[in-house]
Amino acid sequence: MGVIGLIALGSWFKARRLARRFEQLTQQYWELRYQHGELRATVRRLDPEAPRDDEPAATAPPAQVFIPLASLKRSGGGEAAE
Repeated sequence: MGVIGLIALGSWFKARRLARRFEQLTQQYWELRYQHGELRATVRRLDPEAPRDDEPAATAPPAQVFIPLASLKRSGGGEAAE
């Protein structure tokens, strides 16, 4: 088992450790998401008049409106800009 074999073995162990760590982090992520959902439900029960995150908020109309350049062209034809 030469140097290449030792490097391959070390890489394999490192990959296994990283896979276990990734699995732990994934599990913690989903646990936190579940707890967050439970807490939101509790807050809604305690304060039903509070604004909800999943409802779209009333937004004001945009201050600027997109106007296509084609509508700004002169209807006169090929007059050159001076």
